Amino acid sequence: MKKERIAVAYSGGLDTSVIVKWLQEKYNAEVITVTGNLGQKKEIAGVREKALKSGAVKAYIVDLRKEFVEHYLWPVLKAGAVYEHTYPMATSIGRPLLAKALVDVARKEKCTAVAHGCTGKGNDQVRFEVSVAALAPDLRIIAPVREWEFKSREEEIAYCEKHGIPVVATKKSPYSIDENIWGTSIECGILEDPMAEPPEDAYQRTVSPLRAPNKPTYITIDFKEGIPVAVDGKKMNGIDLIDYVNTVAGKNGVGRLDLVENRLVGIKSREIYEAPGAVVLHFAHRELERLTLDKDTAHYKTKVAHDYADLVYNGLWFSPLRTALDAFVNETQKVVTGTVKLKLYKGSIEIAGRTSPYSLYDTKLATYSADDQFDHKASEGFIKIYGLPVKTFYRVNKHLRSKE
Repeated sequence: MKKERIAVAYSGGLDTSVIVKWLQEKYNAEVITVTGNLGQKKEIAGVREKALKSGAVKAYIVDLRKEFVEHYLWPVLKAGAVYEHTYPMATSIGRPLLAKALVDVARKEKCTAVAHGCTGKGNDQVRFEVSVAALAPDLRIIAPVREWEFKSREEEIAYCEKHGIPVVATKKSPYSIDENIWGTSIECGILEDPMAEPPEDAYQRTVSPLRAPNKPTYITIDFKEGIPVAVDGKKMNGIDLIDYVNTVAGKNGVGRLDLVENRLVGIKSREIYEAPGAVVLHFAHRELERLTLDKDTAHYKTKVAHDYADLVYNGLWFSPLRTALDAFVNETQKVVTGTVKLKLYKGSIEIAGRTSPYSLYDTKLATYSADDQFDHKASEGFIKIYGLPVKTFYRVNKHLRSKE
């Protein structure tokens, strides 16, 4: 009888290392691994060899970097989507694209099922499964971590040792790390204690602010319609630009985030993140929007940014709402063109200048010098009309006036 074929979203980390062999044992299946290159540096090395050594019949490594940057990261950046005011969502935004790549390979290899290595209390299971359901509702989804016999990472490590599967995680260094070009997430081990300061060995791509240069680094970023196109006057493609900003910001200790966040499944989790490039680009983008968006659009876009971040974090990238929100965001970005100058120093970012051909800042209206052209006399009538509803309410409802 022909064996079932299962495509596995494979990172080469601890859980997916176990999954390949486990699916062979439990399902008597041929396993095909799918690894998406989203710009991660360490995780991609040796991943094909590891997958084949673990028993996979085929191991795909798909270069998704260009698609990731242009069709996933830039929309998130233009939207200003940062989850709970802190997290640029590197892992969150990578999952729908990985799910798409998984489905593409499953179709090509005539698989009847796909599998992922997400836990039963994490967000990623939702992101993968909802994305697969949207793209290929006929495919069966297997989530081994939700059903297998292992109760701890230590037991998984022992399983790998038994079957000769090499893994990075050890009992001494039990961090779970996910990396792509937009950022790194680190959890588990001592990080599960919210009172524990993250040890330096947990960080992967930033130096400690204490060891960062004693002189500030200045960097300029050029945007065109909300998309960064050049750094320090040098035009770059998206991949090179993010890599460059990651390096500069990381050397200055910028981009370390420590967050107790609200997971979709109803629990709070503590994770640390490193997103030097994402933090800098979001900061620069916001500052340019302050200069170019009118007040009502800017304030409304803040609400949209919050909803967009929730949508991405909660696994609804492939949804009609996201498509509709993109239409609004793209309209706002038509004027978000210009240059932002930033000062990076020992973990901090400061605005050092901004300019745009669509700047709404008018010096002759803002100045308090003799060049002032603002019509001060017009303010009296404006205030009377503006305050009329409040004045009328308290004139009628004298008993409700504040007694403070």
